[in-house]
Amino acid sequence: MLGPNTQRGSGNTTENRETQEGTHQPRWVATWRGCRVSAGETRMSRTPTPRNLRPSPPSVSTVVELNVGGQVFTTTTDTLRKVPGSRLAEMLSSPASACKDAEGRFFIDRPGTFFHPILDYLRSGQVPQQHVPEVYREAQFYAIQPLVKLLEDMPQIFGEQVSRKQFLLQVPSYSENLELLLRLARAEAVGRRASQVVVCVVSSEEQATQCAELIYYLESQKMSVVKFVPCKLDCDRKDLLQCLEIDIKAQGYQVSYQEYQFYKAINAKLEDCFYTFTFTWW
Repeated sequence: MLGPNTQRGSGNTTENRETQEGTHQPRWVATWRGCRVSAGETRMSRTPTPRNLRPSPPSVSTVVELNVGGQVFTTTTDTLRKVPGSRLAEMLSSPASACKDAEGRFFIDRPGTFFHPILDYLRSGQVPQQHVPEVYREAQFYAIQPLVKLLEDMPQIFGEQVSRKQFLLQVPSYSENLELLLRLARAEAVGRRASQVVVCVVSSEEQATQCAELIYYLESQKMSVVKFVPCKLDCDRKDLLQCLEIDIKAQGYQVSYQEYQFYKAINAKLEDCFYTFTFTWW
């Protein structure tokens, strides 16, 4: 027989009989493998042993198909996410709102021809050497800023963005006059194989005043005239004419220009201010 506060046990179990506080009735307490269990209790207080957690496996890049302007491209999600913040990366971040074709492929309404070099850059960092202006426009559309900056350092883009555009900033209302020139050329083309528009380029207000009478004379002869006045050019005015030719041809027109000499301009010594742009339609 065991008295109060006498321990008994075998193996891993130890029992203690304790006197409950405020009573003379003993309370049996058992300890088994670190868990204290009292009579009348079903709850065990034991700090759980942490498990050895395995590291999560690395994410696997998923193969994805894109339909770009009707051409299908196969790549991976890692490649499309190569430039954070680009349209391609954003497209994968919100796939539910992205446009998809009938086959469930991501659809991008852009020319597929120039998506090849975009994808090559994302895959390997290769900078395109051909069709640079076209690829530059696509890189801007997809917001692939590292490629945009690389292309801007190439001669084709540097010459256009830095040299020619800065030059045209010296020409007031260049875009508006270019649009007017095209509208007049089309209006003059009705029933004709070719149409002509006279362009007047002057470099000062004084010269503009001198040309005003000549322009009035040409318009009285039913000739269309576009005036670039005044143009404070730091170089030959023929650079402006060359820019006009480039921009007109870029829109698909066949055009050429030459000096337009007529006796009134020659007498006023203003013959180098007038040029004819000839549009050929068929």
